[in-house]
Amino acid sequence: MNFRKQHTIDPVPMQLAPLVDVLLLLVIFFAVSYKFGQDEQLMDISVPAADEGKERAKSSVGEIVINVKSDGVMVINGQENSHDELLAKLKNIASVYKDQAVIIRGDIKTAYEHIVTVLDTCQKAGIWNVAFATKRPEEAAPKQP
Repeated sequence: MNFRKQHTIDPVPMQLAPLVDVLLLLVIFFAVSYKFGQDEQLMDISVPAADEGKERAKSSVGEIVINVKSDGVMVINGQENSHDELLAKLKNIASVYKDQAVIIRGDIKTAYEHIVTVLDTCQKAGIWNVAFATKRPEEAAPKQP
């Protein structure tokens, strides 16, 4: 006599709902990270406002953004660069890409001398496709009633 009950354990099917949720969150995370990486805007830099300016549809693939802080520090790709380091980088890039685009993002409080230094460095490196980042006047200051 066999008094033991025969139990069979049914295999549990894979739960797809949690897997889809995790994948959706990962896609959103990478999309947002990609967008902020494209803009490369330092939060401590406030660019000046301009009435006449063209809004970029989207950034170029190899576009270089040079952030100039108020104390004159030049930041590219999150790394602070000296004048000589910036010149060396730009010369290397200009030797490979003739029409390299450079965007200079200077803080409102940055001395004009620092912006001219960056512009001069771009010209010494052979880069002539230079633009300056600005924002719209309505973004600069709220309108007074």
